[in-house]
Amino acid sequence: MAKSKKVIISCAVTGAIHTPSMSEYLPVTAEEVIEHSLAAHEAGAAVLHLHARDEVDGHPTQDPEEFQKFLPTIQSSCDAVINITTGGGPQMTVEDRMRPAMHFQPELASLNMGSMNFGLFPMLKKHNQLKFPWEKDMLERSKSSLFKNTFEDIENIMTLGYANGTRFEFECYDVGHLYNLHYFHREGMLKGPYFIQFVMGIMGGIGADADNLLHLKKTADKLFGDTGYEWSVVGAGASQMKMNATGAALGSHVRVGLEDSLWDGPGNLAKTNADQVKRVREILEGLSLEIATPDEARQMLGLKGKDKTNIN
Repeated sequence: MAKSKKVIISCAVTGAIHTPSMSEYLPVTAEEVIEHSLAAHEAGAAVLHLHARDEVDGHPTQDPEEFQKFLPTIQSSCDAVINITTGGGPQMTVEDRMRPAMHFQPELASLNMGSMNFGLFPMLKKHNQLKFPWEKDMLERSKSSLFKNTFEDIENIMTLGYANGTRFEFECYDVGHLYNLHYFHREGMLKGPYFIQFVMGIMGGIGADADNLLHLKKTADKLFGDTGYEWSVVGAGASQMKMNATGAALGSHVRVGLEDSLWDGPGNLAKTNADQVKRVREILEGLSLEIATPDEARQMLGLKGKDKTNIN
């Protein structure tokens, strides 16, 4: 019997969606990002997906100087694959979003595969006691703004990243994003192996349920089945563990982290990213699945190695 493929656990440590007022445990300072990242890696995360925040009020930032405060320490302290966002936040310019990945030339970077509505405003009903003015403004503006990722934007990010030896986590929030990715595949612009991330449960994207996951997988198989692509699943909010469990049972890799969900079970805020990594690891091991090491993840995703980045 062939040996089962090992599962890559990615951890999205701190993103642009949640705000500091929503959870006292959300890592904001460089010291907190370092602590959460190393603990998540120790718990089993082979890939660390990283954003940065202003250390005064916690607003998301793509200033490379803010990333510099934590990236070298994380890279020198563990063997995890560092995955830097080019998504940043839905209301940032594409030029700003590209800055850290272009500067640090990481092994892996996220790449959003289409423009979309990205509705964060319903969070205002659940979190109406916000500490900083930017928090309410960001959530309200998501009702009238667009998360812009045109074909030109995607091509620019992809071209610049590939020139640095960076590979991409292609984030697909809906079925149409898979067809967008297929355009670049058809044009011969992609470098394999492809790493496709199904992001489910964001308002404006595909809903988080088993039927939709099967539809995404069947579509990806139709479009990329001859490439030997790797795929992973993100479930936003309360759907996080359910979608990870469903995906893993179908052969996916998984992603957890406080970027995607603040919770560690119903009604319980996750105190660390490692809490979620440990929980998903229990699910995977309960399914008799093995956890991939960072080097195994590098091999599966065709990465260049941490010594070839500009993180120092």
